[in-house]
Amino acid sequence: VDRGQISQVIQNIILNARQAMPDGGVIRVGCENVPSEKNSIFPVRPGNYIMIHIHDSGVGMPKPLQDKIFDPYFTTKEQGSGLGLAICHSIILRHDGYIFVDSTKGVGTTFTIYLLAEPEKAGAIEGKDTEKIFVAKKGSRALIMDDDEMVGKMVQTMVQRLGFEADLVNDGLEAVMLFEKLHVQGEPYALIIMDLTIPGGMGGKDAVQKILALDPEAKVIVSSGYSTDPIMSNFREYGFQAAINKPFQLHELQAVIRKLFA
Repeated sequence: VDRGQISQVIQNIILNARQAMPDGGVIRVGCENVPSEKNSIFPVRPGNYIMIHIHDSGVGMPKPLQDKIFDPYFTTKEQGSGLGLAICHSIILRHDGYIFVDSTKGVGTTFTIYLLAEPEKAGAIEGKDTEKIFVAKKGSRALIMDDDEMVGKMVQTMVQRLGFEADLVNDGLEAVMLFEKLHVQGEPYALIIMDLTIPGGMGGKDAVQKILALDPEAKVIVSSGYSTDPIMSNFREYGFQAAINKPFQLHELQAVIRKLFA
């Protein structure tokens, strides 16, 4: 597997579980081997599997919601974007795996992931993946701005894997204040990734102008789930140096960053 992407999946699900337990609770994570003779639920792709299960004791959800939980932009959270679990689903499918959810209202939720186990290929994918990784200069800092905690932490994890030290904020005003603070201290951010739209707050469109007023050479990437927004197709006119559509994965972000620093 791609370690970074599978780490994103597990982190996203655990973050989602934590948010489902506003009064506290327990999250249990387990992993076990499922031999080929026991995986009859996968008649199309037989083989040995690794099964990862993540269970929370949270509020749970009714069946109609479970059927939509992996759909892009579907969310039950007031501040959610509906992208975190959609990205999880996409990553697992790219690994030829399966992901299921089982939930009972008032009892809790369990996510179950199945990944094909191929011992003879161990290490091959990791080596191939590592060769492709963009590595930032030592000490490079990145600033991530997103109002969705799950998406923000996912992007933070991505840029950290690419070698950046990364700070995460949830709106443009906070991003500008932090950027100015480090700029004055002589420790400017090498990279900034900003969400285009922040409901009830300053989004990327306004924040990038304030940042460029402080540093005209700032490398700012705009990120949005609304690919048809004119700013995404004409990002340079608004002060951005690159754009990336949500949901995105590590290799897509890496390609944008490599081009930006070429």
